[in-house]
Amino acid sequence: MVDHIMERVAAPAVAGDDRCPPPVLVEVSDGVLVVTINRPQVRNAIDLATARRIAAAMERLDADPGISAGVITGAGGTFCAGMDLQAFLAGERPSVPGRGFAGLVERPPGKPLIAAVEGFAVAGGFEIVLACDLVTAAEGARFGLPEVKRGLLAGGGGLLRLPSRVPLQLAMEWTLTGDTFTAERAAEVGLVNRLTPPGGALDAALELARRVAANGPLAVRATKRIIVESRDWHSSEAFARQAEIYEPVRSSEDAKEGARAFKEKRPPRWHGR
Repeated sequence: MVDHIMERVAAPAVAGDDRCPPPVLVEVSDGVLVVTINRPQVRNAIDLATARRIAAAMERLDADPGISAGVITGAGGTFCAGMDLQAFLAGERPSVPGRGFAGLVERPPGKPLIAAVEGFAVAGGFEIVLACDLVTAAEGARFGLPEVKRGLLAGGGGLLRLPSRVPLQLAMEWTLTGDTFTAERAAEVGLVNRLTPPGGALDAALELARRVAANGPLAVRATKRIIVESRDWHSSEAFARQAEIYEPVRSSEDAKEGARAFKEKRPPRWHGR
């Protein structure tokens, strides 16, 4: 089933057309929500309309019990070049209240989200990647936070997240110089989960997402929540805080179904309760 978001982009239509291409495409398949930033003419730069549609897709990802994981990618061989500067100069701020830049970086979804990167993921585009839980990238793709080269800061989460994803010295080098780096280097330091031939990032992300979606949905969401939230827990309270999230999952119908399926040597039938 394909569900394309068909509202207009806040940009002039091509002469002779009464509609613009949709800025975001959304497809659901096998329990996976695939979100494609669809502005290849501007290297998938984010304007306000695009941010709002990504935010709506993230809301859907979390709200739909039939969806267990998400993938975000870009059309036309580029992931995302960051903020649409033309829209910014026209007075737009591509931020959604409560979710931040691109409708994502300040409040990622509670369910797992995978970035599938081809071409460039720079500035805000890289910050979208850092807001995701897993990353696949094609050989030759490039990442970077070049804001300092323009007298700016990477305020969409790049400075907050990158030091926890790579060694501190690398985070310092990449943010202070503003230089880009390759997907191969990102894979070497653990920032990329799967390195693929060009054109293969989305397929690799879908394979990962389907493996996630095959598992118990309550357990998957709780696992992500514990990993994310436990960074702020003091060691003296960590197990008690974990138990608050873990116990409802252990007593769920899905937990019993998982045990039965294992005993009966069959695939589990999850109900999300």
